[in-house]
Amino acid sequence: MTDSGTPTSASSSPDTSGTLDEALQRLHASGPERNGWLSNHAPMAVEALVRNGQAPAAHRWLDHYRRKLEDMPAPHSPVTAANWREALGDPRRIADWARFFERETAERPWREVLAVWWPRLLPGIAGGATHPVIRTGHAVRTLLTTRETEPRRTELAHALGYWAARVQPLPEIAPLAPAPTAAAALDAVPPVPRQDGGVRDRLPQLTAFPHWGATADPDTAHTLLTELVTAATHRYATHGHGEPIMLVHAATAPNAVLRALPALPRELWPASLAAAWAASAALTAAYTPREAEARGATALTALTAEEVFERAAAHGDDHTIKFADTALDVADARALTAAVRAVELNPPAF
Repeated sequence: MTDSGTPTSASSSPDTSGTLDEALQRLHASGPERNGWLSNHAPMAVEALVRNGQAPAAHRWLDHYRRKLEDMPAPHSPVTAANWREALGDPRRIADWARFFERETAERPWREVLAVWWPRLLPGIAGGATHPVIRTGHAVRTLLTTRETEPRRTELAHALGYWAARVQPLPEIAPLAPAPTAAAALDAVPPVPRQDGGVRDRLPQLTAFPHWGATADPDTAHTLLTELVTAATHRYATHGHGEPIMLVHAATAPNAVLRALPALPRELWPASLAAAWAASAALTAAYTPREAEARGATALTALTAEEVFERAAAHGDDHTIKFADTALDVADARALTAAVRAVELNPPAF
């Protein structure tokens, strides 16, 4: 990762083919959800594919995924500067929120829009099982590292709109004994009492997390957030079997926050770290397996970063692609091993 906070990987490169814009234009008539509540992962997966050297495969992947997509829901009633508070967290307003942020990002620089809305949305980071903040992180990364285009700006608008419609605060969390590192803090997260049902059944059971990461210093917040992303990515290799899809988000959600930091005012970084820790700890608590897998901690992969991502792209599962993308940001052997484990654990799409 760069000193500025923008993650890098050995295989990442700017898109000069136009593939990403074409894919996003195809996707923006679709809603951010399907089958009532499941997230549309296509914008995130396509961005990761293009960024990591798999642009030629992006449209083929999207052709396969498109059968899962649903049209953007019908508008309910417009979101405005006067009524946005009453619309916050209302999934009936998904289309209204998308239109609102399309207007906002057309009329003002996208960084200004993000700076205003980030602190409003951050307390609801768990909404949509953290998919909205993850989608936002992908969109911000694109705008920070490539030229700004209308489809890329619209993608940020739809990501923020999805987040606004699905804002969900976590229950009040009591602090447990302090943990010295992010890895130790994740290990000390107590599992929820009833490890059954979906994420919406599990998150209300949260009561307490280890005390970790509290800081008022932006630079320290950036360092600790990087540590958290690394620890959560590494942990997947030994604990991902607890729920191979959902535990991906314990790493990809804080990484989405890390990707957004360079676009945000520095004074927002400490609160961003706190929210990222809460999200990662919540998913860890919700899906902690009874015991770790020893083999994941010892059998480090010999594959290169490029080879790992190629394997994830060929596998085709959206969560696996996004997790491999995060593993390439961490860029060490344990992270790449975790990405290979995700390929093994998750069912292939192709």
